[in-house]
Amino acid sequence: MQEKEVLLHACCAPCSSAIVEWMQNNNIRPTIFYYNPNIWPREEYEIRKRESKRHAESLGIRWIDGDYDHASWLEGVSRCVATGAGCGESADYDMAQEPERGRRCEQCFRLRLTAAARKAVELGIPCFATTLASSRWKSLDQINRAGHAAECIVNAGSHFWPQNWRKGGLQERRNQLLKEFGFYNQQYCGCEFSARRLSTKELLRHRMRELKHQHAGQLARWSAEIVERLSDAITLHPSVVLAYWPLADEVDLRPLLDRLVESGTTVLLPRVTRETTMELRRYTSRADLCEGAFHIMEPTGELFTAYDQIGLALVPGVAFDSAGRRLGRGRGYYDRLLPRLTVARKVGVCFPFQRVAEVPAEAHDVLMDTVVS
Repeated sequence: MQEKEVLLHACCAPCSSAIVEWMQNNNIRPTIFYYNPNIWPREEYEIRKRESKRHAESLGIRWIDGDYDHASWLEGVSRCVATGAGCGESADYDMAQEPERGRRCEQCFRLRLTAAARKAVELGIPCFATTLASSRWKSLDQINRAGHAAECIVNAGSHFWPQNWRKGGLQERRNQLLKEFGFYNQQYCGCEFSARRLSTKELLRHRMRELKHQHAGQLARWSAEIVERLSDAITLHPSVVLAYWPLADEVDLRPLLDRLVESGTTVLLPRVTRETTMELRRYTSRADLCEGAFHIMEPTGELFTAYDQIGLALVPGVAFDSAGRRLGRGRGYYDRLLPRLTVARKVGVCFPFQRVAEVPAEAHDVLMDTVVS
């Protein structure tokens, strides 16, 4: 490697971290190019983008935001797969039939790396590479073919660097840096086709438990950031707010609850009454709480039954998607409570990794109006 400057196409912060560190230790100056229109839904894209930018800024590295045009990406991938890359399938060929590491993936790599090659030429950077080559879930041969194809398509002076980032201890270092930086780290590549592997409720619950354990050291920091975003989002100052007292693995709303009480807002918390139902009690201070069902702290304040007066409901969940679908813990308490909140604006509250591509839904499910993470 002779060049001292590289345009590094980055798929996410975790995959970039060890590669960037290695480059800097070898006197190579990386410029991060975040171009990933394959990521779906948009909320997932924004979370990954935010983490990539945070990482680059912490190191003083130039970071460039590529456009997010998922529809064009989908069309580009569809066009390749529909023609069968010369195999003669009809134009209505279903991309979802393609396996991981199939033609859909290689075309996805080609589209993204062609954009990287063009950006490298535009910036006068003689070489481009990609963090995609660090993932053991991807085909290195496909990535290298896509990179060389992108070099030929652009054909204007920037060449592809087919480096294998899986060697030299970089995988182990990636895992160390993931914990040190507290990176968000989702468990699918990004597109809706790979996300379908996480479609069942029990599988989603299992994956969320794993991710909560993995990110245990970051939950407090994320909770503080989410509380600030919620504070900014509560602009209409509803007079009655339904919230929740957090479990150890939920976003910690306690500072927000105290602020709301101090501002004169009526704050309500749910209390389990029987095997299948909850009631709402007023919360005025932490002295109102006692240990209830499942060792959860529950309110003992005044009973509240005027559900049509609740202006805002902050709802916890195991996972949420961009359509507002919510996955609970499986006991159905909120399934029975939410239909009674006919006026309230319903806001799902979760950590970033709990935003998933799709939550399996049933006809009776009540959608969130928005999700804050």
